[in-house]
Amino acid sequence: MSGYARDLLLTFVPMVFVLGATTAAGRMRPGSEPLELPGYLWLIGAALPLLLVRRFPLPVFLVTGSVVVAYYRMPYPDGPALLLPTIALFILTRRRGPLVAGITGGAALLAALAVYFGTGGRLAANTPVGLLVVWLAAVLGIGTAVRNRAAAVHAARERAAEHQSRMAERERLLIAREVHDVVAHSLAMINVQAGVAAHVADRRPEQAVAALLAIKEASAAALADLRATVAVLRSGQGLAPAPSLRQLDDLLDRARATGLRVEVHGSPGELPAPVDGTAYRILQESLTNVVRHATDPSRVDIHFGRSDGRFALAVRDDGRAPQEAVAGNGLRGMAERAAALGGRVTAGPVEGGFEVRAELPAEEVS
Repeated sequence: MSGYARDLLLTFVPMVFVLGATTAAGRMRPGSEPLELPGYLWLIGAALPLLLVRRFPLPVFLVTGSVVVAYYRMPYPDGPALLLPTIALFILTRRRGPLVAGITGGAALLAALAVYFGTGGRLAANTPVGLLVVWLAAVLGIGTAVRNRAAAVHAARERAAEHQSRMAERERLLIAREVHDVVAHSLAMINVQAGVAAHVADRRPEQAVAALLAIKEASAAALADLRATVAVLRSGQGLAPAPSLRQLDDLLDRARATGLRVEVHGSPGELPAPVDGTAYRILQESLTNVVRHATDPSRVDIHFGRSDGRFALAVRDDGRAPQEAVAGNGLRGMAERAAALGGRVTAGPVEGGFEVRAELPAEEVS
């Protein structure tokens, strides 16, 4: 329902009820004056400001209350005209809060009582003052409860939207890291092998053939991973094949095919699936960085270890590296993966090369 339709409903339904009930009261009560045209006009004048009550609740309450007070001073049937300022006070409480509504309503009630006590009006003689105070407190209480409920619902919706946004951002970053890891590693290997093939094609064709076969294997692996990732994104269900250190031999073979001498020290052993997959991606990205960024590397040492419930992975090369590690997508992705599990990654130059060190929890990660 539009705001304009709500304003019309909020105005004309109470107005019709008040006019009908007051007319019936004038006809049914013995000795009561009938509701004549001026009385109808006063009641309509008290109801019409409700059209603007949602935009200007405080002025509308004051106007409606004043017109109703003036009506009760006239010799017309009492009727339920008090309903009109009640609606205005309720909206005022919802919009401006109980403090503003309470001060305004209390001041208006005191002013009305002062007028009636001073002039001997019907309201002072026939209506207990305590009942008016109860009326004021009831309207303020109900309005405040509705206001608090609406605020709680709004806050819950905001939290749900924020949670959904965080989850979407988390998924986006996860997909970005997966695609980067797959594409960067495979393209780095392909780039190196393509360079080798171009360099030795004329003099050592057999070595060029080997490089081209390595390119074929690397591109096939990259395409398989990308197809699995795209399939997950299209379907929205299931998971792509999880990377694992069980695929360590294939990963090392691709690195060795670029001419690197890769030595493994220790064994990763059995790891929880999230830790296993994260360790694989960190190792993969570390080897990719050696191929892409290290100057004249010849050897890479990979160390696996455990201590105090923590799994340690260190990848060290002997190539010349910058004095400062530039936090690109690769290093940033490794750090984010480790942090998500409660671990950490450090990277930087060491004596004789560059080292990436990761520490991850070796226990089950929830």
